[in-house]
Amino acid sequence: MTVVAEILKAKPDATVQTIAPDASVLEALRTMADKHIGALLVVQNGHIEGIFTERDYARKIALMGRSSADTPMREVMTRSVMFVHPTQTSEACMQLMTDKRLRHLPVMDGEQLVGMISIGDLVADIISEQKFIIEQMTHYIGGNVR
Repeated sequence: MTVVAEILKAKPDATVQTIAPDASVLEALRTMADKHIGALLVVQNGHIEGIFTERDYARKIALMGRSSADTPMREVMTRSVMFVHPTQTSEACMQLMTDKRLRHLPVMDGEQLVGMISIGDLVADIISEQKFIIEQMTHYIGGNVR
């Protein structure tokens, strides 16, 4: 079973992108577009205040007719942030994401933010794990046939 710490090690860039609560939504969207990511943690004085996702933008800005340039993050971020620990399994993370309908989970080691995983990271890990199992089974079965 893969744990979150291993998933983070496999990521090409595990740097977590953050933004201040007083930054504009437009600034957040630019950062997300530049970094090719779907979420930003909203951080102030080293403390996670919330998370801003593409879903937040769609529901709280676009559908409400608000201005991205004039709306600060604190008004539209999701304040309740679920997180996981480096020792949790990919299966536990997938279950949490499915149950809570999440696409991004910050990874905390005690009070320290150490990364962020996405549903895409988990799917890639599961596919890799399944490929390995299939290869092992193929070698095992092929070895018994001869």
